[in-house]
Amino acid sequence: MDPWWQSPAGQYLAAWEQKQFDAQVANVFGYHAMQLGTSNLDALRSNRMPQRWMVEVADAWGMASSRASVLAPQAWVHDDALPFANDSLDLVVLPHTLELSSDPHACVREVYRVLRPEGRMLITGFNPWSWWGASQRWRHLSARSRLLRRVGWGQLFLPQEGEFLSPGRVRDWLKVLGMELADTEHGIYRPATQDEQWLRRFAWMDRTGERWWPILGAAYSLVAIKKVPALRLMSPKRRARRRLAAQPATATTIGASSVSPLPPSP
Repeated sequence: MDPWWQSPAGQYLAAWEQKQFDAQVANVFGYHAMQLGTSNLDALRSNRMPQRWMVEVADAWGMASSRASVLAPQAWVHDDALPFANDSLDLVVLPHTLELSSDPHACVREVYRVLRPEGRMLITGFNPWSWWGASQRWRHLSARSRLLRRVGWGQLFLPQEGEFLSPGRVRDWLKVLGMELADTEHGIYRPATQDEQWLRRFAWMDRTGERWWPILGAAYSLVAIKKVPALRLMSPKRRARRRLAAQPATATTIGASSVSPLPPSP
């Protein structure tokens, strides 16, 4: 996926996502933040936390492959077994990490584990229900035809690696974990082309798409907050009152003050 970021379409996507990262993480406060995967983007450059880590995901063989990247990874980890304690991070950014994960659902659960209560998770990915997603599916089908491959229709537009997850599917995973969705953004409405000149000519589609078909953007970003049920401490007096109120009424006490005693028999 790394060489694709250097293409005109990759640079167009990187500019949009960098704008989303800068806006979403600038006012997130805490002590510990982590970017998991895609070292071609500096997702935490606008964040002001004292501890920020760039962590890459190891490949299927558990080894770090040499990649040209913007950031130098500080560690290589498995996305379903992060080397962090429970409730230890304030912010985790996942730029296209779930798409490249062998088990994206397990990756989301693991990030939820290391997040502190009220911690934030920021996810970006390709939207399969978009112009770019439709182009990718069509080119996959064209690649099966020998004739279409000869004319160049079978060449994929988006990176071949990974599985593109719809934003609705990712939202369902977050809701099952009990996370609260704070923000959802869609973008990238220009046609699927690697011609830089045509990308500039169709710049007007970004404004039109945001207004008329916002959910069909080729990329999306989700922000979710970890919510944990809070405990409320009660004073001894309040607990005593609650126990007294919970005691059932007896027949000897109901209306005892309103009944006069019978006179003694002669």
